[in-house]
Amino acid sequence: MREDQIILTTREQLRAMVLNRVLAQEWSQREAAEAVGLSERQIRRLLAEYEREGPKALIHGNRGRQPAHTLPAEVRERVVALARDQYAGFNHQHLTERLVDVEQLVVGRTTVRQMLLEAGLPSPRTRRPPQHRSRRERKPQAGMLLQADGSRHRWLGADGPYLTLIGGIDDATGTVPWALFREQEDAQGYMLWLWQVVEREGIPLALYVDRHGIFKRDPRRPLTLEEELAGGPLPTQFGRVLAELGITPIYALSPEAKGRVERLWGTLQDRLVSELRLAGATTREAANQVLVEFLPRFDARFAVPAAQPGSAYRPRPAGLVPEQVFCFKYTRTVTPDNTVDFAKQTLQLLPDAQRASYVRAQVEVHERLDGSLVVFYQGRCLATRPAPPSAPVLRARTGPRAAPSAHA
Repeated sequence: MREDQIILTTREQLRAMVLNRVLAQEWSQREAAEAVGLSERQIRRLLAEYEREGPKALIHGNRGRQPAHTLPAEVRERVVALARDQYAGFNHQHLTERLVDVEQLVVGRTTVRQMLLEAGLPSPRTRRPPQHRSRRERKPQAGMLLQADGSRHRWLGADGPYLTLIGGIDDATGTVPWALFREQEDAQGYMLWLWQVVEREGIPLALYVDRHGIFKRDPRRPLTLEEELAGGPLPTQFGRVLAELGITPIYALSPEAKGRVERLWGTLQDRLVSELRLAGATTREAANQVLVEFLPRFDARFAVPAAQPGSAYRPRPAGLVPEQVFCFKYTRTVTPDNTVDFAKQTLQLLPDAQRASYVRAQVEVHERLDGSLVVFYQGRCLATRPAPPSAPVLRARTGPRAAPSAHA
């Protein structure tokens, strides 16, 4: 384009046409002002400049100038480099937060998004098209309802093993009171999770879970002899823990019913995976350490105020012994030699001041979460020790019996 060549925009061309008609005395200044949406005073000023400078007077003074708020090129290059390398896999909002908190680069999310799209770096998180649904009102107070679930995912990256993140979300505030990584979704993991929730926050009023066998017995399964004698299905081990703590279980009929915790997994599978990679976590133990530092920051970012102040979490009763609640309990009958068999282990019951013998007594074996065994009778913890091995066990350890001697 030649230096003397002037290019006008559509709006500027319209103003030139109107001003030409005013100069030709075809339109009045009032009619011109109405045509271009300006005041008569602005038309007079513009007309004077147009007569003096020609079409150049219609060009905005900032055309061709770089806006004052434009980011320097080196900042743009640094943001793109960080998104390609250190923060690869972070979505645009997550990356914007890290730029502010860690890199001290105050850049708006829209600007970050525009820069990354221009650099060919779209957000790694794809969103499903919106669907119509009715929003359920949150519980009014923290601790009234926790939604709990497990998420199996390659949390340590595409080349890492599958792990299950067990956790929950408070329905009123959106906070995550606790979470932990397990090899798989199991009752022991949920007990460890709930134990930490009770220690840190208190006992919630209700727990919203799915119909997994950990929480609810399959109604299609035949009753066991113990259940027939009890007159109906017995609770699962985790269900028994809820009953002892006075927590009401609520069973969802579909994944959509517990949408809040499902959306939590979507957010964590995006953000937490990136945080674990950034921290260099390659084992389940290291991932659990990252969680300790990550969850408070997550709550600070995503928590919402409850409709009612205060907390519905109940304090832990003074006489509650967590090890006696968060465990697996089984009923056993004491054998004639005062021993109890459990999981290929034999415990010898020792006499005490209450009873010298517990033969044929119904006792309760507690398998604690650390794997140790404790025996209770009518609420009393009995003294035990490992029983000496029986003759069949000794023979199995030493192999087949020796052949009898010919001189015997």
